[in-house]
Amino acid sequence: MHPGRAKAARDGAATAAPVLSVTPAAEARPWLATLAAERITGHVEQTPTTKDMWRGIDSEPYARDAYSEHRAPVVEVGFVTRDLGGGLTIGYSPDGLVGNDGLIEIKAPRAKGHLLTAVEDTIPTQYMAQLQTGLLVTGRQWIDYISFAGGMALWCKRVTPIPQWQEALTFAARTAEGAINELTERYRAAVNGLPVMERIPDADEIEF
Repeated sequence: MHPGRAKAARDGAATAAPVLSVTPAAEARPWLATLAAERITGHVEQTPTTKDMWRGIDSEPYARDAYSEHRAPVVEVGFVTRDLGGGLTIGYSPDGLVGNDGLIEIKAPRAKGHLLTAVEDTIPTQYMAQLQTGLLVTGRQWIDYISFAGGMALWCKRVTPIPQWQEALTFAARTAEGAINELTERYRAAVNGLPVMERIPDADEIEF
């Protein structure tokens, strides 16, 4: 392939539209119950941080700086939300904004995963929902998926909004909101009249 065409292929937008479906209620129930419980208590339970997660946390600033140097300047922002109407708000935390139209999402896989992503020139499917959610929440025109591995080439691929994804995500969010509200109401009915216990602080919340 001609070098110019190869670069165009790498930089091209990923637009393949897969067959989408919402996770069955039985499979989603544990996650919905977690969200319902967090709303009731006002407390978010901490998720254990794995070695892979720590690698991503440690690598993110290096990847952002590398993208800024070789592609385009990046502006860091906090949590972004969008009101979908009907009392439903969804949110997303960008790894950075690019100009007026773009944003970035950084992943730091192990070296073998980074290699396969580059060789296959394909974004791992498990991240597409996150990328499309970022586009839906921010209203931006594109998002650059960045795969970063120290000692290897910086790999990027641009993704644009896919209507099928946007519709599926909106439907899933509304469906989840309805299920969470139902669980919350059922819980309150089930414990009506029972004493509410004081929450015991987690170990990392206790100051010595």
